Amino acid sequence: EYESLKERHDFLSAQRDDLVNAIEDLHRVIRKINRITQERFMATFTAVNEKLGEVVPKLFEGGSAKLILTNAGDPLETGVEFMIHPPGKKLTRMSLLSGGEKALAAIAFIFSIFLIKPTSFCLMDEIDAPLDEATVYRFNNLLQVIGRQSQIIMITHNKRTMEFADTLFGITMGEKGVSKVVSVNFEKPQTKVA
Repeated sequence: EYESLKERHDFLSAQRDDLVNAIEDLHRVIRKINRITQERFMATFTAVNEKLGEVVPKLFEGGSAKLILTNAGDPLETGVEFMIHPPGKKLTRMSLLSGGEKALAAIAFIFSIFLIKPTSFCLMDEIDAPLDEATVYRFNNLLQVIGRQSQIIMITHNKRTMEFADTLFGITMGEKGVSKVVSVNFEKPQTKVA
């Protein structure tokens, strides 16, 4: 009986030791992942803040913006707040802005990310709809900067935005129930650098 129980005890002890080692390995991996995640998050957070400092004055014709951590002591559990200072107004949360200002602030945030890490392809659906004419012009200038590194497809009804496009596609219905795609390709002269 002793031999049988000892064998069972040794087996269970070995299993327990394996589990304890596995738990320690998991905790070590979790600590490593948390460290790497925190480093990358803070690096990206800092880079986006720097780009916001460049993009917001271009879109708003002045002003400033910054991201702040709601719990700076614990970056992995924190929230992020978007603080913006439009020209002629006081520093405020993005949520307290007017509709057009919110849209412009959101565009500034998205473009800041795109300027840090461009994607090969970007699809925007009427992102320029809430913007007034003067703002659309600034928006389109910034869109051209992003368009140097990304292919941009934009759904829009804004004539000013269409003026900046290289190619336009439209859908028309010549006959009832029959849709047709119409496209126009604009050849823009390329300037050579001497």
